Amino acid sequence: MFRSAEARPGQPLLGAHDDDDRGRKVYRGNRRPSPPAASPLSPSYFTSDDVPPDRPTFSRRSTMRSRSPGTNARIAARKRYTYAAFFLVATLVSFTVQTELASYVQNELGWNKAYCMLYLTHGSWSLLFPLQLLFLRLRSREPWPQFWRRHKLLVRSTAQMVQWQDLDIPPSMASRSPWPYLVRTTAYITTALTVAGLSWYLAVSMTTPSDLTAIYNCSAFFAYAFSVPLLKERLRLGKSAAVAVAIVGVLVVAYGDGTPSAVPGAPDPSGNRRLLGNLIIGVGSVLYGLYEVLYKRYGCPPEGISPGRGVIFANTFASLIGTFTLLVLWLPLPVLHVLGLETFELPTGRTAWLLFVSVIMNMIFAGSFLVLISLTSPVLSSVAALLTIFIVAIVDWMLTGQPLGGAAIVGGLLITAAFGMLSWSTWREMAEEEKKRREVDLVEEDDESDIDDE
Repeated sequence: MFRSAEARPGQPLLGAHDDDDRGRKVYRGNRRPSPPAASPLSPSYFTSDDVPPDRPTFSRRSTMRSRSPGTNARIAARKRYTYAAFFLVATLVSFTVQTELASYVQNELGWNKAYCMLYLTHGSWSLLFPLQLLFLRLRSREPWPQFWRRHKLLVRSTAQMVQWQDLDIPPSMASRSPWPYLVRTTAYITTALTVAGLSWYLAVSMTTPSDLTAIYNCSAFFAYAFSVPLLKERLRLGKSAAVAVAIVGVLVVAYGDGTPSAVPGAPDPSGNRRLLGNLIIGVGSVLYGLYEVLYKRYGCPPEGISPGRGVIFANTFASLIGTFTLLVLWLPLPVLHVLGLETFELPTGRTAWLLFVSVIMNMIFAGSFLVLISLTSPVLSSVAALLTIFIVAIVDWMLTGQPLGGAAIVGGLLITAAFGMLSWSTWREMAEEEKKRREVDLVEEDDESDIDDE
């Protein structure tokens, strides 16, 4: 039904953007479906019309019959996990490099400006949106006005989905601007992130890189705890066991050998100073878990959106956090300078170059990590970040020449096993949810077909 008059025999029923529309709410009446988004890595990203049509050219019924709900669910879950795997690798590499460079700059080179470093790193996130726009523009052959108009439409419509947590926005809500909501949400989430991030930079010179990474990444436990009331996530035995195994691995790495690994040339962070640093980073761990869940709840599109659109909006939201940081969070800098708590001084020479690389790595980490949360969940993303513990320990070994202890190896294996358990559990949940959504779509399409036939 509703087959285009220009369609010819043999024309494929599966359009280029069909997969992006699957799993969304079915078109009804005069409601206009949200503009589809292809993969941001694909040159065909901007190929749809500027204004979505009043009615789909082909019915979903004709396209959905080509595969069973189970097959469609597996394909959708596999596509989402492929994206997630790419950004997971980017997260692990960038976080490891940033951790080592930040520790070296503060301990070895003596540029110990915790808040200024936080301001520079989080402010760099503002570059994610223009860099992403440049990447998409280079892969598009459209004239700039049309390209920019389509991109603004995509970002605006996705922001409305985030605000109303619905894939199908009615006309009465579509006319409202989503930017006031995004400004408020950005302010709340950035506040939690800033306090958590500041604790990281305060503790980086007070404890060891391995302890810093281990305790900070305990946010996986708090992310799971906050996910239950805020995301209405059910307590599952598999997930609970995976998080518990991960936390045990963290404790084994941090305290199993009883001797911290230090950066070459830096003072040994032991005794009360190390304890204070661990307490500070512990507070940051709680707030970082809250930040992850708040972002998933109030800053991510609803389930069922295409992975490509999720990637684009995650980087856009990260850029909003960076812009808020640059425009607002500079205020404490002169206050700290006047009070003598932190003298404002920009780095020079080799310190400046290493800090620049650390800032860029943090920007890559931020964008990749927010994408990972958007595509999966705060719990899986946090446990995935725990893999950096083992990686940082290996890098410390390469830098210091001190071999890995038994605790580091055992703890790393436990964390890896926990990530595998949680990944399998999340994969099954995603496939089941996709299958249920597609089965509902098929039933609704059958009902719609019966009404149209009458």
